Amino acid sequence: MNLAEFRKDYIKHSLDVMIVGNDPVKFFSGWLNEAIISGVQEPTAMAVSSVSADGKPSSRMVLLKGIEDGGFKFFTNYKSRKGQELDGNPNMAMLFFWPELERQVRIEGKATRVKASESDIYFNSRPLESRIGAIISPQSKVISGRAELEKEYLRVAEINRLEEITRPDYWGGYVVIPDSIEFWQGRSGRLHDRIRFRKDGSNWIKERLAP
Repeated sequence: MNLAEFRKDYIKHSLDVMIVGNDPVKFFSGWLNEAIISGVQEPTAMAVSSVSADGKPSSRMVLLKGIEDGGFKFFTNYKSRKGQELDGNPNMAMLFFWPELERQVRIEGKATRVKASESDIYFNSRPLESRIGAIISPQSKVISGRAELEKEYLRVAEINRLEEITRPDYWGGYVVIPDSIEFWQGRSGRLHDRIRFRKDGSNWIKERLAP
């Protein structure tokens, strides 16, 4: 296949400045709900990008777990690469892509850790297997092989078989307070619609961008 010749036209929807309103977080929630109702696979999946101390960016997929008070929440291992980078430099970016709707949303902002009590509540809501996995995985670290993880999983599962599993202090949530949110709607002929909101003090400035 010649990748340079691979093209897809976008014809499903349009996006106008008047439609998005004046609250980008509220409009995002509407788009997310449409993605869920439309049966988009993993509608809450987002690429999270952080930057290392020496200025090198890195991205990975995580799941959005909440939208509250204008912030976007996700959970991870604080000792992972993204955790260490976000603790050192809270500036980060998130990207949602819903190909079935020909839409994407770019969000930039600052990440801070949520309260420990909030991390406890979410951790305790997770399936048992996921809680054990969070405990035993030295996320982003080099390991000898999968057998190492499986052995540790069985050991911890046996220890906690009759005991309550509690959240380790190296695992928890972040909330991202956005200072820029851009909505992208694919259009025919690559004349895509792009509406960006950027924070100016406590106000949002709304503007259309060239595709």
